[in-house]
Amino acid sequence: MTDFARRDRRELADLLLATGPDAPTLCEGWTTRDLAAHLVVRERRPDAMVGMVIPPLRGRGEQLRRARTAEPFEQLVAEIRRPPWWSPLGNPLTDELVNSGEMFIHREDIRRGTPGWEPRELDAGQQRLLWRGVRFTARIGLRRLHLPLLVRAPGVGELAIGGDDPRATLTGDPGELTMFVSGRQRAARVTIDGEPDAVERLRTARLGI
Repeated sequence: MTDFARRDRRELADLLLATGPDAPTLCEGWTTRDLAAHLVVRERRPDAMVGMVIPPLRGRGEQLRRARTAEPFEQLVAEIRRPPWWSPLGNPLTDELVNSGEMFIHREDIRRGTPGWEPRELDAGQQRLLWRGVRFTARIGLRRLHLPLLVRAPGVGELAIGGDDPRATLTGDPGELTMFVSGRQRAARVTIDGEPDAVERLRTARLGI
């Protein structure tokens, strides 16, 4: 069993404490305090989790997140370090499946929130795990563009979406593709080749699940 999610969780918590509660992130309008509150609510409030996938209920999750931002920052970070065993998003049995991408993305949200960042070097096992998440997210988010696309992670895999005659090809390491397909295109080191209008739509689309 791998422990990439656990490692990123631990190092994410360390990074939150090192940067403090007021550092910028890639999440528009959110500081590190907002991001920490989101992670706590995600794992500890099932009613908020429902709102993340059912748009009409999304306001409830946002109310809960805002309420948690008033709590001491160190307390929020401590709760991130110790996820509740009873939560489907914190249970050790499901941790790697549901949190490997989440912890990677939010750690990068902080790292890449200020200039001067460079991609981390990821080992092959983590690249393969992230590629699985890319395939899942891309099938949902990129399909909404109604563009034939090819997503390539050299040496790991490729995925055709919307047909066999792609109008654009998105290429990058799985970690960079993870950031791109989650809606963080401007902070992802990828290349896009293809028809200019298709490339532009891909770069500016609202992606993610």
